[in-house]
Amino acid sequence: MKVKVNGEEIEIPDGSTIREAIKISDALYEDGCVLGVIKGKEEFERHVNKYKIKTTKGSIIIELLEDAPIDLVETWKRIYKKLEDLRIRWTSSSEVSLGPLKTELVPSKEEYTYNRWDVVMSLSGFSADATHIILNKEKHAAVYGAPADNHGIFARVIGGKRTIMKLTDEDYIKNIKPVVERKSIVNSAAITDLDTIITEGNEIFTYVKVILSDKSPQSAEQFFSLSEDGKIKVDYESDSFIGLYDLQGLEKDPEFIDQRRRGTITLRNIGKGVGRIYIYREDRVSTPSHNLVGHVEKGMELVDISRYQDYLTVKTEPERLMVMSMTQKKADDYLNNRGVQQIRKGVTDDNAIVVEQYPRYSLEILKEAKVETLGISPDELIYVNLNDASPRSSWYFRKVTGLLDAPVGFLKVHFAFPGMKVMMFEGQSKEAKGIVPENSPENCVKAGEIGITNMSRRHIGMIGVRFEDNDEFGPTGEPFNGTNIIGKIVKGLNNLEKFKEGDIVYVAEK
Repeated sequence: MKVKVNGEEIEIPDGSTIREAIKISDALYEDGCVLGVIKGKEEFERHVNKYKIKTTKGSIIIELLEDAPIDLVETWKRIYKKLEDLRIRWTSSSEVSLGPLKTELVPSKEEYTYNRWDVVMSLSGFSADATHIILNKEKHAAVYGAPADNHGIFARVIGGKRTIMKLTDEDYIKNIKPVVERKSIVNSAAITDLDTIITEGNEIFTYVKVILSDKSPQSAEQFFSLSEDGKIKVDYESDSFIGLYDLQGLEKDPEFIDQRRRGTITLRNIGKGVGRIYIYREDRVSTPSHNLVGHVEKGMELVDISRYQDYLTVKTEPERLMVMSMTQKKADDYLNNRGVQQIRKGVTDDNAIVVEQYPRYSLEILKEAKVETLGISPDELIYVNLNDASPRSSWYFRKVTGLLDAPVGFLKVHFAFPGMKVMMFEGQSKEAKGIVPENSPENCVKAGEIGITNMSRRHIGMIGVRFEDNDEFGPTGEPFNGTNIIGKIVKGLNNLEKFKEGDIVYVAEK
């Protein structure tokens, strides 16, 4: 039997499951993510009520009437594709005619007054073999031979009215397509599991393909960070958008601003919710507070049916170019495979660890086709484990170091005195606002534990570590109640002692 997987038609054995279809088609899919299935074209179009008619003069959009006679609606859905490539049949001051086509409708001989922008099925000569679609340009009375039920009216023109006024019998119809809206997808698609049996004509959707805009490299990099493991999490959903909030609070500069159409992805660059990323299910007006990140090219069906806390498999184009935490040699191989020149800086031998890259953002690297990679000796990279007992403080640490959106961050040594067995690093008081006491030590601070001064003390946001146990003061010299423990150094503690005030210390999560 034939089914479609992410828009590609494949042949699979009868009785196959979604799992088997994914395997046969080699479709992209991450375990635990949302899947979608539409039973077929008829099931999808049963929930569609808008159509775009593309002509040589522009596009026209018609909307089926909620109370339109079923026989007229079903006739339209059966015949509209046959109008493609046909020339406009005729135009007059009051109407434009498309057709003719054969139908099984029954004509009537009644005269009726039609309103401007009514869409009517007309049976010319009172014959179903000469059925035309009439687009009315003005209010007028006519005998269209239309079926008596609703006088043949089945739709209204809701877009492209200027196009209708410009059409002549020299123009023709290029194509007619359903206007895809979220409600039509939600009503026709089902969220299923991998062992669901599929049937002939089913359409399966497994991933979302995102095209990122090179006009917003910072914002695109934030999306890369959110989708690093090949999936994204829905943190909020409404009729008009889904929200990805994991990096809320991580600001990016204002970049390219554009219209927020269905499928558009934006990043909020200022105000409440700064750092949030949105994928739009419906059109919204543009605003200076939203950078354009990119747009969904494939898989909007999954965006439409996803729910709060669902995961979506995602593929970006282009892919992220991030070599920080690789060795210089591994970075060289990785970049060469992508047609990018590596320029080694700092420690340049093959085993050195890359801790910075210039340009920083993937889309800028691709634009220049070269990148500088700053290397350090492997023993100079400090590895940390952060705990879940102090979420606000751990977020703060990741943000000020840069670990929120990169595999390697850095700290600047603020205080280091030989023999004191403690080292402190510069924080950011502005970012530290709201760091309430959490996970404060009770009896002893162990060597290697990382502490942050909380809001109960003047030096809020200071970061520190001790090189030996202390049962009196925290890593930043504060009493225990002024200290939040966020984790510990798991590799490189002994090497850390050699750093001096003003030095840069590179850190990574182990």
